[in-house]
Amino acid sequence: MTVSANAKQPATSTVPAAEAPVPTGHDMPRAVSVLVFARDRGIFILWGVIILAFSFWCAPYFATVNNAMLVANAAAITAIFAAGVGFGVMTGVLDLSLPGTAAFAACVTGWLMTHQQSAWLSLLVGLACGAVVGLVNGLIALRGFNPIIVTIGTLSVLSGLAAVIAGGYTFPGLRSLEFMGTHRYAGVPAPVYIVAALFLVGTVFLTRTRDGIRLMSVGGNAEAVRRSGIHSARYKVLGFVISGLCAALGGLVTTAVTTEATPEASPSIIFNALTAVALAGVALTGGRGSLPRILVGALILATIANGLTIRGIQPYWATVVTGTLLLASLALERVIQRSVSNRLMSTANLSVHNRKA
Repeated sequence: MTVSANAKQPATSTVPAAEAPVPTGHDMPRAVSVLVFARDRGIFILWGVIILAFSFWCAPYFATVNNAMLVANAAAITAIFAAGVGFGVMTGVLDLSLPGTAAFAACVTGWLMTHQQSAWLSLLVGLACGAVVGLVNGLIALRGFNPIIVTIGTLSVLSGLAAVIAGGYTFPGLRSLEFMGTHRYAGVPAPVYIVAALFLVGTVFLTRTRDGIRLMSVGGNAEAVRRSGIHSARYKVLGFVISGLCAALGGLVTTAVTTEATPEASPSIIFNALTAVALAGVALTGGRGSLPRILVGALILATIANGLTIRGIQPYWATVVTGTLLLASLALERVIQRSVSNRLMSTANLSVHNRKA
């Protein structure tokens, strides 16, 4: 939104937006425009640089169609969980119960399938479990409890329930789920299609629908949204529900790939998802973010792990590299944010001075 210098604005106003309006087009200084571009598009450039580097370093094995499919398939599950974290963070909450939700949904689905229920019914019930978990998290958080503490408690409860359902074991031989796990369609692994659909629908929802825009606005300034007459609490709960759905979907896709449902709530799930979200530059304070950037964040993690594996380097070095990359991206984000704020403030002060002159 471009704001004219001559437009009359009220002294105080509440704008239910994800972040304060930033000058665009001719109103934005070139230096600020470059910084904003680096903040919003830098991750795509980074991924391109990583691909180019590995294409030379790991030639001729890296830059092939088959290897690209391996990278996309490896990134798929991380991307699903990262979408769940992203939805929560953009709404202003951090849902740490995702591993427990995934394990619980997977074990419920596995129990139903081993009791002669159809695969589709079992999958729908598993997804419904994720939505219910998100709803419960949201309703408890609305009572004034810290969402992080709430979701940690939920993680513990769900992990225990998953173990109870599975009797401490796993549900093996779930081969009727291979259609969404190990099967390929036109040479593309099934999880890649699921991720593409999830991120396409999620991006359209957040950027093209009223509820999606309001959900982002709640993350940016819930009080301003409430004062504008919008039921902000409803959108907080919606963020939890979508996060729970994504976690359940991630658990079901993992089950389909391994053909077994396990009650183990792996902590690496939340670590990888949070890393992808942070690499994408999503503000952990809420109100700003982009699902396409989160997807690229997950792809960067998979690309680094794939390239190092091809070179015969131990997998734990991938963790070192991604951790270093994460710290660097956080530092860069901070520098860019400060620079943008300072330059916009300087421009505003100069404009005021010129008007007075």
